Amino acid sequence: MVNAQWFLLVGGLLLARGATASLLPRLPVTPAIIYLAVGMLVGPTVLNVFHFNPLKESALLEALTEVVVLISLFSAGVKMPVPVSLARWRTPILLATTSMAVSVALVAAFAFYVFDLPLGTGILLGAILAPTDPVLATDVQIRHAGDRDQLRYTLTCKAGMNDGSAFPFVMLGLGLLGLHELGEFGLQWVLFDVLWATIAGVAIGVLAGTALAHVAWKLRHESPEHKLMDDFLGLGLIGVVYGLSVLVGAWGFLAVFFAAVALRQTELKLTGAVDASPQTPRIASPGPDAADPIPDAQPPPTVSAGSLIFKEHLERLSEMTLILLIGGALILESWSWRAVALALFLFVVARPVSVLVGMLGTRTSWPIRGMVGWFGVRGIGSLYYLMYAIQHGIAEDLALELIQFTLIAVSLSILAHGTSVKPLMGLFWRHRRSLPAP
Repeated sequence: MVNAQWFLLVGGLLLARGATASLLPRLPVTPAIIYLAVGMLVGPTVLNVFHFNPLKESALLEALTEVVVLISLFSAGVKMPVPVSLARWRTPILLATTSMAVSVALVAAFAFYVFDLPLGTGILLGAILAPTDPVLATDVQIRHAGDRDQLRYTLTCKAGMNDGSAFPFVMLGLGLLGLHELGEFGLQWVLFDVLWATIAGVAIGVLAGTALAHVAWKLRHESPEHKLMDDFLGLGLIGVVYGLSVLVGAWGFLAVFFAAVALRQTELKLTGAVDASPQTPRIASPGPDAADPIPDAQPPPTVSAGSLIFKEHLERLSEMTLILLIGGALILESWSWRAVALALFLFVVARPVSVLVGMLGTRTSWPIRGMVGWFGVRGIGSLYYLMYAIQHGIAEDLALELIQFTLIAVSLSILAHGTSVKPLMGLFWRHRRSLPAP
C-alpha cells in the first residue's frame, strides 16, 4: 500500500467514525471490531493490498505502542474517582500483583507442558499476554472522573497498574533466555527489577504529579491573567516522568499512571472537591450507558481535566491506527491450533482463575468477580511487551512464534470481548437493579 492509499484508508475511516459517532454506541459491536475487520480486508487475509510485518517494523511498532500506552495510562489515572487509600485500592492492587503472577504462571505452565516450550519462553509469553489493556477496554472502564461504579473502577485501576507490574516478569523471561542479567539465585532481579523499579516508579510518579498540581494551582491563583496550556502540561508530565524513570531503571508505565493519579487527587484537594468520607466506590448504577450525576457548579480549571479530552482523542486515533496494523499483519496461517488454543486457555482458564485467586478474602460480590474475570481485554500493552522483547534480541524463530500467539490472542480478545461487552453489561445492570436497596 502506497502512502496515498494509506491516507485514503485512514482518512475515510476517520470521516466514517466522526459521522457515525451517535450510531456506533447502538451497534452490538465495538469500534475496535470494525477497525480489525477493515485491516483484515485490506491485508493479506483478503485483498492483500497492505501487509504490515511486525518483525521487520518492530522498532517502529515498539515506539508507537509505547506512546499509546502512556497516553492511555495517563487518561486512566486522572479518572480515578476516590482518594488513594489501602481499603479502596486493595482489590486492584491484588489483581495487579497476585493475579498477574498467577496468570503468568498458568500461561507459562501451559506453554511448557502443552507446547513443549522452554520455561523462559513460557514466562515471557505469560508476561506479554497477562496485562489487560487500558486502550481497548473503554467500554468497561471509568467514563469520567465522577464515575464511582465499583466494577468500572476495579477494571480501570487494575489495567492502569498491571502495565507496570508485568515488566518484572518480562525481564525474568528474558533473563532465563540469557538476554538479561538476573544475578545469583535471581537476587539482582528481585532487588532491582521487582523492588527498586516498582518503588522508584511509584515514587517518581507521585512526586511529579503532586508537584505539577501545586505549581499549576499557584500560577492560576497568583496570576489570574496567566493562561496555562493544560494539554501541553499533561503531555510534558508524561514525558518527564517516563524519561526520568527510564534513566534510573524504574518502571515508567507505573510512574506515569501514578503521576496522573497524584495530579488529579492533589488538584481535588486543592479545590476542596475531595469527599473525605470513608466510602467505597458505589456499586449501583442506573445502567450501562448512564453517567453518574455531576454537580451543576462549574469546577475550577485543573490540568488533569483540561488535558483529558485531548488525550482521549489521541487514544481513539491511536487505537484505530494500531488495530488496522494488527489486521494488516494477520495471514491465514496465523490461525494455527496452537495460537487459538492458547488464546482460549487465556480467556477461560488463566484469567478467571487468576482473578478468583487475587480476590480471595475481599468483599467483592460474585457478579463483579465474574465480570472482572471475563473482561481481561488484551491489546496494545501486549503488543508493546512483544516488541520490547524482540528489540532485546530474542531469536527470530521465537519472535515469529510469539508474534503469532500475540496477534491471535489480541484479535480474538477484540472479537470475544467486543461482542460480549454490551449484552453482559446489560445483564449485569439488570441484575443490580433487581437487588433490594441497601
